[in-house]
Amino acid sequence: MDIAPTEEPIELFRAWFAEAKQREPNDPNAMSLATVDAGGLPDVRMVLLKDADARGFVFYTNLESAKGEELKGNPQAALCFHWKSLERQVRVRGPVVAVSAEEADAYFATRPKDSQIGAWASRQSRAMEGRFALEKEVARFAAKYALSTVPRPPHWSGFRVQPLQIEFWRARAFRLHERLCYRRETLDAAWRTERLFP
Repeated sequence: MDIAPTEEPIELFRAWFAEAKQREPNDPNAMSLATVDAGGLPDVRMVLLKDADARGFVFYTNLESAKGEELKGNPQAALCFHWKSLERQVRVRGPVVAVSAEEADAYFATRPKDSQIGAWASRQSRAMEGRFALEKEVARFAAKYALSTVPRPPHWSGFRVQPLQIEFWRARAFRLHERLCYRRETLDAAWRTERLFP
């Protein structure tokens, strides 16, 4: 049976993501995030999806990290979800915007305290002279916030990838895979769909 298109691609994504959460054994919300650095060189790493709706796909990070700096300089990105157990993949491309401070605060408050401390302690992506330097910073902030709520660091927030293109891929026999692509020219435009050769 072919992939059945929906009016809005987020509906299809949510259906596939729900299946992935039931059947993918490790981190069904893991996605590769591709950005471009100041020199035009592509960069990619795994991050975790924290929210997805019609507005886009949200993840959180240290804004001073490599990805934070790259998105500041060139606010466009691509995502790829690969669910091996389902033999499915979803690719997303589009501009990137910062989430609101309220959204970031609300999500940060749900993180385990150790993860909140880590957000203060880690100078993500920067050179580290040894593991002890990180452990020392963790101990410093753990002591500072031992008896209080950990506030969100000013250098930690989220980004929303606003899709202009979403492609759904499903494995089929003999490598004759199935691809359904949603595209729109602007964020306000209607989606159009097309099936692609494998």
